[in-house]
Amino acid sequence: MSVENSFAAARAFALVLFLALSGSLGISSPATALTAAATVRDANSIQLGDVTYRLDGVDAPELDQICIDDHADPWTCGIEARDQLTKLVGGKPVRCDDVGPEKNFGKRHRAVCTVEGDKVSLNEQLLKLGFAIAREPTKANVKPAAAEAKTASAGIWKGCFVAPQEFRTGKKDGALLGAACRADRDKEIRAVLFPEELTAPPSCAIKGKLAVRARVTGNIGIYHLRGCPSYAATTQPDRWFCSEDDAQASGFRRAYNCRRPK
Repeated sequence: MSVENSFAAARAFALVLFLALSGSLGISSPATALTAAATVRDANSIQLGDVTYRLDGVDAPELDQICIDDHADPWTCGIEARDQLTKLVGGKPVRCDDVGPEKNFGKRHRAVCTVEGDKVSLNEQLLKLGFAIAREPTKANVKPAAAEAKTASAGIWKGCFVAPQEFRTGKKDGALLGAACRADRDKEIRAVLFPEELTAPPSCAIKGKLAVRARVTGNIGIYHLRGCPSYAATTQPDRWFCSEDDAQASGFRRAYNCRRPK
């Protein structure tokens, strides 16, 4: 073998070795499919092991979100939506097929998730019950189920609500959705959907405030942990979170004067 050929072969081997090492030492990408016992974080998110997925094509009310029912009474639609998803899972193993990254929710990926033994995905079932709205982008076949729920005034569609995305960002002038919305009661309805004193869901004690200054770091708000100097001073929070992971996934950063409690 000539010197030139020997050098070329050595260089090719080095390149293959580098790529192999890069793949083994780098951050591994999420598995394309995972089946395990499931923990429902909220109606948008399901956790398998240490991996949390967003249900693809689904945008459900947040745990601290309020809706109005068909009797004009406020109700905790976010908690009810989570409970409905929990019932659908029923304690059985769940398979989640990863369909790509979720740009608006931290490091979480979107997935089509199905309970073991079921033929219809949780994504589609939750939408058909009316406890979520369809959300782009989507690879799951959910649009027919979402349209059916809206037509039947099922779940949150029986009353009046704002899209979860608009609740998350505090867009108080967004469109009102649902069969019970009344144009002549617009101001009163919005006051209920965006109360000055937002009630904290059970076991959710992290306060979130929307803040323009948070945009410097690519966030929409700042969260404050119990025990932090800024916690007591943060009155009338815009959001309540159950974990730092949930707060960060919703686009909030931790307050700079707030250290993790020991």
